Amino acid sequence: MSFNLATMLRESAQANPDKACAIANETTLSYAQVDEISGRVATSLLGLGLEPGDKVAVQLPNLPQFLFAYFGALKAGLVMVPLNPLLRASEITYHLQDSDARILITFEMFAEEASQGAREAGDVATYVVTLPGNDQRPEGTKHFDELYFAEDTRDIAPTNADDTAVLLYTSGTTGSPKGAELTHFQLFMNCTTAGELFGFRDDDIGLAVLPLFHVFGLSSVLNTAIRFGGTLVLVPRFEIDPVVDAIEKHRCTIFSGVPTMYFGLLQADTSGRDLSSLRVGVSGGAAIPGEVIKAFEEKFPGVVVLEGYGLSESASTTTFNVSAEQRKVLSIGRPIWGVEVQVVDDDGKRLPPGEENVGEIVIRGHNMMKGYYKRPEATAEAFRNGWFHTGDLAYADSDGYLFIVDRKKDLIIRGGYNVYPREVEELLYEHPAVAEAAVIGKPDDKLGEEIVAMVVLESGAEVAPEDVVAYCRERMAAYKYPREVHVLDELPKGSTGKILKKELRDTGSTG
Repeated sequence: MSFNLATMLRESAQANPDKACAIANETTLSYAQVDEISGRVATSLLGLGLEPGDKVAVQLPNLPQFLFAYFGALKAGLVMVPLNPLLRASEITYHLQDSDARILITFEMFAEEASQGAREAGDVATYVVTLPGNDQRPEGTKHFDELYFAEDTRDIAPTNADDTAVLLYTSGTTGSPKGAELTHFQLFMNCTTAGELFGFRDDDIGLAVLPLFHVFGLSSVLNTAIRFGGTLVLVPRFEIDPVVDAIEKHRCTIFSGVPTMYFGLLQADTSGRDLSSLRVGVSGGAAIPGEVIKAFEEKFPGVVVLEGYGLSESASTTTFNVSAEQRKVLSIGRPIWGVEVQVVDDDGKRLPPGEENVGEIVIRGHNMMKGYYKRPEATAEAFRNGWFHTGDLAYADSDGYLFIVDRKKDLIIRGGYNVYPREVEELLYEHPAVAEAAVIGKPDDKLGEEIVAMVVLESGAEVAPEDVVAYCRERMAAYKYPREVHVLDELPKGSTGKILKKELRDTGSTG
């Protein structure tokens, strides 16, 4: 069956050719323009000798060229491999070799590392996106603009629904990053279902500040906006003032972000700013504290924050809270249409509802990847008895709402008792002096592990670590509260703003 994800763009362009598809700084591109330019890129890529199924690595921030490269690759029947622009040369080499990429498209700011990585990877041609008036790029690379000059825009390639559209690499928190093969149909179904959940409208204007190379930004932001004919406001990175400016100037209605972005906007001085256009906040990527949701909705009246859950392997959304009326704060919601989610014990047996019945989340449905590219053993390990095992711990309530407890690998076992860092973090966020918190375990000869909290304080706040320990001791069971509290200037975060607990463990912040 012929089915290509790029048809979303073509359909929206035919329905409203002059409508704004993407806005970046002072540049506005219509649907017709994005459709035409990406078509020329598709023709040029095929003119380089690439064949359907070949891989094109795209290492770009949130720029219009990301859309041209993405939809160009899809239209040509190629596989897009999104890469983090901050990767170093050796990491780029790894991703290019592991994915078998033939082409690398990168940005001038990262071109030196990228071109070095491409050279070490072998026969990988590198194209560089440069800013107007700047012709500075490494020797041996080409201008991305060269891919615009094809004389025709080819028809969309007749790919099959189960052909791989995107090879998306996992974060690699355990072992080397693995490429999750996401199909045209999986990505289409995911953005369609996700958009319908909170009623995405064709007059919605979505702020695209989440990195588009990440599954949350790619599937839930970019694909969803294109699928429903909305407008994207592209912001290359999360900085509070530019984000507030963009929301106000372009009257953004939807903000999608990870919890640290919501926290950042809470700290912003928005006095005198008109942000009344916002109607929905979509949160994912990590658990959002209840106190942050409450404070955000108080600061931005009329906005409802809806939390969801997903993975690179699930093409983004797997569960979601669909509305203010139906949501449960602290819950990741219920499974989306066509997707089954269970909580199981170590033997794979489904656990009954109840806060005391914590187990691993397993998933099956239309959104699950084909597998890990060139890794049949890892694929078989992840898919057991027909279910994808996420490594995330949760419980379900009697209404079918799921509550994430923690990553399986983040679970702390202190003196034989299970301690879930998120529960401790929720309490820390309630402390008036604490702005951000992360809880990890550190080895302990007597207890196996001890509980350690790292906190960032509110601006101008002062509190002694021992007072934070006392605060927790008074409010939770003796085996749960942190015995150590370290006050840091900031917590390490990844490209999406997610707190990196692995770095906290590795850097010896636990003393």
